[in-house]
Amino acid sequence: MAYLLIVDDDEDFADATATVLRTDGHEVQIVLDTATATTLMEERRPDLVVLDVMFPEDSSAGFELARKIRHESEKLKDVPILMLTAVNVKFPLGFGPQDIDETWMPVTDFVEKPVDFDVLRAKVSTLLQGAG
Repeated sequence: MAYLLIVDDDEDFADATATVLRTDGHEVQIVLDTATATTLMEERRPDLVVLDVMFPEDSSAGFELARKIRHESEKLKDVPILMLTAVNVKFPLGFGPQDIDETWMPVTDFVEKPVDFDVLRAKVSTLLQGAG
């Protein structure tokens, strides 16, 4: 069983996502803002982070948190990050897996909302296997 942290300001979506991932036996915690997520991750390292991009306080807060995880925390730098976002709906710039890069978008994988939960479960499983 892995410990997963969902960081998403959409509480209904986060709850649905957590329910799906818990059925696979994972322990899942939901955090609705990036500041709280940073604190919690330092207290307990997650096995995987499911991270949104847009938050009310900053439409790119998820990108910033991913960079913080990768570049500012020795403890967290290797945690897999699955970016799960609807950023392309609001800003149709075509963000996707092709934009993953160590400097600007240092995530492990990228999935767009709305997500097929079978796809999400498969991605999480693959990322956890790669982290082990």
